[in-house]
Amino acid sequence: MKKTIAFLMGLTVVAAAFTGCGGSKSSSESKESATSATEATTAADTTAEATTAAETTTEAAEEEDEENYDTGDASLDNPRNQDDIGESELLVLSFGTSFNDSRRLTIGAIEEALEKAFPDYSVRRGFTANIIIDHVKSRDGEIIDDVKEALDRAVKNGVKTLVVQPTHLMNGLEYNDVVDEIADYSDAFDKVVIGKPLLASDDDFKRVENAIVDWTKEYDDGKTAICFMGHGTDADSNSVYAKMQELLTADGHTNYFVGTVEASPSVEDVLAKVKEGGYEKVVLEPLMVVAGDHANNDMAGDDEDSWKSVFEAEGYEVKCLLRGLGENEEIRKLYVEHAQAAVDSIK
Repeated sequence: MKKTIAFLMGLTVVAAAFTGCGGSKSSSESKESATSATEATTAADTTAEATTAAETTTEAAEEEDEENYDTGDASLDNPRNQDDIGESELLVLSFGTSFNDSRRLTIGAIEEALEKAFPDYSVRRGFTANIIIDHVKSRDGEIIDDVKEALDRAVKNGVKTLVVQPTHLMNGLEYNDVVDEIADYSDAFDKVVIGKPLLASDDDFKRVENAIVDWTKEYDDGKTAICFMGHGTDADSNSVYAKMQELLTADGHTNYFVGTVEASPSVEDVLAKVKEGGYEKVVLEPLMVVAGDHANNDMAGDDEDSWKSVFEAEGYEVKCLLRGLGENEEIRKLYVEHAQAAVDSIK
């Protein structure tokens, strides 16, 4: 069988090597040094153990304080890490979230849509964020594969055709990392292809625009500013937020605004535009696949720097919609179409 490998990005391998050097001493000096070193090491080990124990206790207490809310029942979520899956796999790669309900209603819903659309493929899950994987395992006992584990599982199961569909919003750093990691496994399968992220073409932008406008039309009363909060990145791909804003404005949705948590436009930029429009109320919603930590805390949290608090401090009546894009049927359809294009490319 002729091997088919399709990647959307170039591959880069970076290697680094480090060397160390030391000196020498006389025999007597070495013995004295060894004795002193042993005593010092024993004392240091004792101190380190005490410090580690204290740090662990502090971290556990801080984690308990930080997550004093219910994220939902993890047992309702399907981690999709089963074996014995046949020769064709559709691996759905997401950043992930530790919010159980949101994970099931967004990432889980996308996976289910793909499973219905591609009955000849076994749909499996992988997360790129190991910190989320570890947290969910520690807290809920749910085991979710990271990218390497998911790929190793596919190899072990004898998968020959691997279709990878990322749920990433854009073709940015995270997406490129996925492409690079999969490239390391290119010889392990007969056919490998990677689908495009959500916003990959002008048509994608238009369809996402229509989806989010239709999703929020009940709040579009002329007095309300509807603000979407994206994640943001230092990479060039951050331009997707400005592009979505330009599209919304050009199509007459002048009360729709797009900002980010960690880049530009910032919440201050969005606030300035809302003030210019003379709006009375504000609706906040994440422009993210999941409604996880950023949505619940950076957007809808009670800290003074959350988006909700920033707008309330300016006298606005604020409503927060805690739902990720993965809950939107039109968004899920777009992911299915991107996966279909990937499947079609290897037929």
